[in-house]
Amino acid sequence: MDIVSRQKIRRFEAGTFQEIESSVATEYPLTIYVNDQELVTIVCTPEYLEDLVVGFLTSEGIIRGPGDIDSVDIIEATGHAKVSANFVNKFNAKYRGKRYITSCCGKSRENFYFQSDASLVNVKQNGSLQLTTNTIFRLMEKFEQNSATFHQTGGVHNAALCSSAEIIYSRMDIGRHNALDKIYGRALQDGTPTENKAIIFSGRISSEILVKTAKLGCGIILSRSAPTELAINMAEELNITTVGFIRGDRLNVYSGFERIT
Repeated sequence: MDIVSRQKIRRFEAGTFQEIESSVATEYPLTIYVNDQELVTIVCTPEYLEDLVVGFLTSEGIIRGPGDIDSVDIIEATGHAKVSANFVNKFNAKYRGKRYITSCCGKSRENFYFQSDASLVNVKQNGSLQLTTNTIFRLMEKFEQNSATFHQTGGVHNAALCSSAEIIYSRMDIGRHNALDKIYGRALQDGTPTENKAIIFSGRISSEILVKTAKLGCGIILSRSAPTELAINMAEELNITTVGFIRGDRLNVYSGFERIT
């Protein structure tokens, strides 16, 4: 399935209109069923859908991990993901029922956010990973090189899981949460530890993105954009290093200063 389409548009430039073709990100509704029960519809970019399903179900506490899944059947033609699970968290299972998560992930995601995140309040990230400023600039340069669809359309978010040496996984999606869930899902299925790793993110570091980072067990998040005040406060509570405005040879460290040298 195409993740980018070509659309005829009219561009105004230098005092005149001209008709051109422009690249536009594809928006795709994916409805997840768990044991034949409809759980949620996520609006997403139609690639790495199994990664998205596994990452979403785990990060939202519906399942404990990929070991709870017997099979995932992605039916692209109908926009359905049918999951057969041998375990479903009873606390979260009662919240099944036709929720719709848009690509902006606002109020429609609120219930998932608060129900499964309460346990994170006292969980602090104690990983030993440290990054030098030169390493951060190098990783960010590589991250930008992997962001072709963003530069092509301007309509997607990018996220990456990295060590101090390299980018391990890179995923993009129209939904900022989805990009992180895709990374998490791939890491879970590959058995790749996410602890002692860093997240690189293309957008602002909101409180929700900070919580996603904590769920992955990552102690550092890097972004070209800035964190919000609530995200910084949460980062200090959870011992997560937030680094923003990484541009050229400049960056700002907002929390967890000891991890950046």
